[in-house]
Amino acid sequence: MKTIAREEAFNLLKKYNKDPFHIQHGLTVEAVMKWYANELGYGEDAEYWGIVGLLHDIDFELYPEEHCLKAPGMLREAGVGEDVIHAVCSHGYGITVGCGATIDVEPVHEMEKVLFAADELTGLIWAAALMRPSKSTKDMELKSLKKKYKSKGFAAGCSREVIERGAEQLGWELNELLEKTLQAMAASEDTIKAEMEAEGLE
Repeated sequence: MKTIAREEAFNLLKKYNKDPFHIQHGLTVEAVMKWYANELGYGEDAEYWGIVGLLHDIDFELYPEEHCLKAPGMLREAGVGEDVIHAVCSHGYGITVGCGATIDVEPVHEMEKVLFAADELTGLIWAAALMRPSKSTKDMELKSLKKKYKSKGFAAGCSREVIERGAEQLGWELNELLEKTLQAMAASEDTIKAEMEAEGLE
């Protein structure tokens, strides 16, 4: 398993992504992936799961129309291993990007399936948190998240179809995916906020 150091991965993310929103999303998915690694019995690989989460949208800001197609070149150039590259690209599986290509890299490892399932969902959960007086996930209940999830007009850019396909690939009920991902985000919110502030990105 060839991976790069966390600091190196974060610098790589910042090299290609300047929008604080994209950096925060990378940090969020990193934290959620680490939480899941510990939760699902892959604790010794938590850092590795996190790095995949941190880098998963590496090409999105510069090449939104070629998302998951430009990432391999960017990551190889930085010396990132093929296993990380496969994992990063697999979160686009079955999705047709703006340039018309459909991503055909299938999530195989449980880590890749978790990334696929949780990525879109973190966006939806964060959008729901920002609607709250506290602007936080820490006091959000599953039932209020489910209500937002069912409201088609809410965070319409977060594909319910992808989230549901992700839960299915993991063999989980949708509720389990919602509840766990919400828990993971609530557990890591303060750390992410502190890191964003330290980077002067808040």
